[in-house]
Amino acid sequence: MPVSAEALTRLVTEALDDRKTQRITVLDVRALTDVTDVMVVAGGRSARHVKATAEHVIEQSKAAGCRPLGVEGLREGEWVLVDLGDLVLHVMTPDTRETYQLEKLWGGAERSRSPLKAGSA
Repeated sequence: MPVSAEALTRLVTEALDDRKTQRITVLDVRALTDVTDVMVVAGGRSARHVKATAEHVIEQSKAAGCRPLGVEGLREGEWVLVDLGDLVLHVMTPDTRETYQLEKLWGGAERSRSPLKAGSA
């Protein structure tokens, strides 16, 4: 059975909390793109921390029955993107996050720190 965007957001944010990531931002992008419903941006302290965090999220999502559609950047660890379909996760080092400022790119998105409520957009 597919995992809802709300449940997936909760799973991902809890996995990020498990790994003590920094500045977790949840962006509801449903009104801005057809690619995904939710983007989550989180900061790791180092490339090693970014990789370990992304791997933990991948393990947790697989355990919940949601296999990633794609993973990019895991080898380098500066910016790892995990595509979970309804949710795309970006985990970045502080310098990479500052350089690309994804939150500004998706400026029209509703932001939160907690999982989205069903039907919000």
